[in-house]
Amino acid sequence: MNSLLITGTDTDAGKTVLTSALAAYWQMYFPDRALAIMKLLQTGTGDRELYTSLFALDQTPEELNPLHFNAPLAPPIAAEREGRSIELDKVWKALQSLKDRKDFVLVESLGGLGSPVTWELTVADIARDWRLTGVLVVPVKLGAIGQVVANVALARQTNVNLRGIVLNCTQERSTQEIADWTPIELIESLTQLPVFGILPHLDDPNDLFKLAKAASELDLERFLSGFNLIPQPSK
Repeated sequence: MNSLLITGTDTDAGKTVLTSALAAYWQMYFPDRALAIMKLLQTGTGDRELYTSLFALDQTPEELNPLHFNAPLAPPIAAEREGRSIELDKVWKALQSLKDRKDFVLVESLGGLGSPVTWELTVADIARDWRLTGVLVVPVKLGAIGQVVANVALARQTNVNLRGIVLNCTQERSTQEIADWTPIELIESLTQLPVFGILPHLDDPNDLFKLAKAASELDLERFLSGFNLIPQPSK
């Protein structure tokens, strides 16, 4: 197992921040181990452009983002506007190529687990069919508990293997707000999944040092156990 699906409860949950943080940490401490990033499908601009600017990745643009549509809409709608189909086989082949050549592949999904990929399939369906092990990113905000419970329930209904949860401060949050809106003990009790930690709000999400530091404060040993990776470096 050498790939990790980073999905979220919804759009703007913080999937890109977690992906960037893990990639920055990896490239800082494990430069000799080959890492790849894949954005399964993108509508509009954003993630693929960010990853290209932040990281020196030994992979093609098509492997970084096999499918792209111009309109920032749900993929079936965006594809329909362009008179195109959603070629999932193209995405699958690119993913398999990266998994064969790289030590580890960070796979960022789109939207939440229930977000549509085609007219018939959601992100959860793709994760199940492609046997992708995932982590769920949950934004720290009022209502987060209900969102995480619903997404975990969907994952179980569709047989998606979620390893756990990462909380993300999409805005500056106080310790009290984090405790009130995303109480770890309650979330773990309701979902029966571990919370691997909390990503702080980053003033500059393009600062590789700060991204790597944010990743280092997660429970990486438990987070990445089972992926046959070398241990995290001594601090």
